[in-house]
Amino acid sequence: MEQQNQINIEISEEVAEGSYANLAIITHSHAEFVIDFVNVMPGTPKSKVKSRIIFTPQHAKRFMKALIENVQRYEAANGSIKDLEEVQVPFNFGGPAAQA
Repeated sequence: MEQQNQINIEISEEVAEGSYANLAIITHSHAEFVIDFVNVMPGTPKSKVKSRIIFTPQHAKRFMKALIENVQRYEAANGSIKDLEEVQVPFNFGGPAAQA
């Protein structure tokens, strides 16, 4: 009888709450991919990185494939996700309009 490898994963309450991010900055070297998740708030000149995830190139590619697969499943169930470029979000993100 084959025994399936099983991973027991725990999550703390703090991590389970999650962090909201509306910007991801991705950089890479020959050895790793670094993704910084940022929450940019309207009207604030400075934003802080909320979370940084570091992947090996192999894990970055696996993550990309898993994300593509999940977006396709979501769209199959809920319809097409409009790209931000299609929605045309104003650059002021709802803050006061700029004047010349």
